[in-house]
This record gives sequence, structure tokens and C-alpha cells, in this order.
Amino acid sequence: MTPVIAKTREELAAVRSGVRGTVALVPTMGALHEGHRSLIRKARGLADVVAVSIFVNPLQFGPGEDLDRYPRTFADDVEACAAEGVDIVFAPTAEVMYPATPQVTIEPGEMGRVVEGRTRPGHFAGMLTVVMKLLQLVRPDVAVFGEKDAQQLAMIRRMVADLDVPVRIVGGPTVRELGGLALSSRNRYLSEAERETALSLSQALQAGADAVQGGPAAVTGAARAVLDKAARAEPPLELDYLVLVDASTFTEVPAGYSGEAVLAVAGRVGTTHLIDNVPLSLAPVAPPHDPRAPGTPKES
Repeated sequence: MTPVIAKTREELAAVRSGVRGTVALVPTMGALHEGHRSLIRKARGLADVVAVSIFVNPLQFGPGEDLDRYPRTFADDVEACAAEGVDIVFAPTAEVMYPATPQVTIEPGEMGRVVEGRTRPGHFAGMLTVVMKLLQLVRPDVAVFGEKDAQQLAMIRRMVADLDVPVRIVGGPTVRELGGLALSSRNRYLSEAERETALSLSQALQAGADAVQGGPAAVTGAARAVLDKAARAEPPLELDYLVLVDASTFTEVPAGYSGEAVLAVAGRVGTTHLIDNVPLSLAPVAPPHDPRAPGTPKES
């Protein structure tokens, strides 16, 4: 099945006007991999019609980031969409999405200034702005985003709730390579040696997850031990952050925290920026036994 390709607002509106039934949108920046394809398959189970947007959004790239070299593989992307039974591909240019420099954008609030937002100022404002525009143009009933970008997903959910956008937001699980590295369009930048170092991100998350019964300090301590070793590798991992955060606000959790959390990590290997995360459920940590406590049996 070959999807209908719309490259302008007018073409999209014409296609959208003929749609019968519910619509699911999978927003992407192209360079589609198995992670994207898994989101498309999830979308197929949620709606009658599946639309995929392919747009490298300049608003979410900061100075010195990889906007110019971000992989653009449109022909291959359309083939992947066809193989997955996508109905509509919306592939606008920057001039179509932004006919003039935007004067009104989405302010991400405090959540956009922490974790990834602290290391990439302006990123989330650009991301939320383009997502809002895509939701307005495509008018889907449901939109599907990858859980690998956990902070992005949390912020989109918050935006939709705060601004009463009539769309359901659904997350799709992170898809990983055989060694554990989270799939990303940027993985193709990595040399073989860099890929080995990059594996430390998922290994650190697994170490943290394995230590969850010990509480927040144990989780981050176990993960950091893996990352400290990776910082001495060749090539080294340059750590941007390792944080254990509340799953809904992305504020760092205090000592003794219990509840849903996300262990998130980001770093650079060579010139490649990579992120990853794992959701965790932290149970209350039992206090250490005090032999002097009332009711403690006395030694005979």
C-alpha cells in the first residue's frame, strides 16, 4: 500500500477532508527505524487511518546542534511507511510549517527548564510548538510518541491537558538494539568503538533498576558507577546528566521517595548526543532494625 503524500497545508487539508473514521498520528523527524515502525503498528491498532508526519523541526535545534547533518532519508521513509500500511504521510518543508518567523510559541514552563531542558535551552519550546501545529493541521483523535523521549512525552501530555487539546496521547515502549542501546536516528553517527561506549547508557539504567529495592540513592549510585567507568573508556562518555525524577513533573525525587519515577540519562559519545531512560516503581524502604527498640527480644 502506497500512502498519500501531502507536502503542503492545502494538500493535507484536501486529504484530511476525505477521511472517514478515526485518525492516529505518529509525528517523526524521519530517518525511520524499527522504533518508529513499532509506533506506527501501535497507531494502526488505535484508529482507522494512520498518518505519519516527517519534518526535521528547526525550532528544537540549538546553536551548534546537528540540524544540518540530521539524517534525511525521505525515499526510504516512505517505503517504510508503505510497508507498515500508513495511509497518509505529511512531509512539509520548513517554509510550509513556518511561513513567517513564529512570534507566538508554546512556553514549556518549569518542566521545560529541567533535565534535558537544562542542557538544551529552547529545545522543548520548539518541540511543543511543532507538535501543537501538527495536531492542529492533522486533527488526529490519537497521537503516538515513543517512551524513549520520556520528558518530551510527559510535556506533551501536560500541554494537551493544560490547553484542552482534543486528542489522546499514547506512549510506545522503547525499542532497543540487541546489545541494549535504545534505537535512535542518531545511532547511525556512531563508529563501532563509539557504539561500544554508548552501550553504557542502557547498562547504567539496568544497574539502577536492579538496585531499586535500596531506594533512590542506591538506584543512582549503581547507575553512576557504570557511567564513571564509561567516562574512562576510549572513546569516553561525556555525561550530561543522570537523574531520578518524578514521572509526572520531572523534578528530582528526594531521599526516601516512593512511587513512580524515571531514571534518565544523557551523554555524548564523540559528537553524538544520546538519551535513554527506564521507568521505575520505588517502594518505601524499610528502616533498619534497631535492636534497642521496644519489644525486641533480649539476648539470653
